[in-house]
Amino acid sequence: MWPEPEKTEQLLSDVKVGDPRAVNRLLDDHRAAVHRMVRMRLDRRIQRRVDVSDVVQDVLVEANRRLQEYLKDPVMSFHLWIRQITRDRIIDAHRRHRASAKRSVDREQAVAPLGDDPSSIILAERLCDPELTPAAAATRREMARQVERAITRLSESDHEIIVMRHYEQLTNQEVSQALGLTEPAASMRYLRAIRRLRTLLGEPSE
Repeated sequence: MWPEPEKTEQLLSDVKVGDPRAVNRLLDDHRAAVHRMVRMRLDRRIQRRVDVSDVVQDVLVEANRRLQEYLKDPVMSFHLWIRQITRDRIIDAHRRHRASAKRSVDREQAVAPLGDDPSSIILAERLCDPELTPAAAATRREMARQVERAITRLSESDHEIIVMRHYEQLTNQEVSQALGLTEPAASMRYLRAIRRLRTLLGEPSE
């Protein structure tokens, strides 16, 4: 989902030495990942009134405005930093439109993974039957839909860590940083969420 870290680091180095083109390349490289995150996490009802691309543009403008500040003290990787800005913009959108929603949407939790997302299929294969043949593509897609429905039934903390690990494709180290947990605590939370997801799917939780 996120650009290669080596390329990002090179672009950051170019920005530091004053290459103005590097800023645009850096932000453009992260545009698709930010767009995916906004589409996945912004309440579907709000998306009927707020264009996802507008939210993405707001994120990139804010990232550009704060970039020099980040470069002075890069306490986290760049993609975690821009992810944090994206998260804040999503929460802002939820709060601004809360009055027109039937439920509170100001918590930063994905409503559901994107439909037909390859991540859902990969996760379904891990949780369910790993022996499916290529001829079972339809079954695989149905498994993915079942996984997506089950994810929406998880608690907020379980839901969040599954989305972070499998849909945002963050490592355990990155999840621990984003959530303010130790790496062992983040790993344990993830394993518990996977067990609960398996339970919802009617699978043994190992």
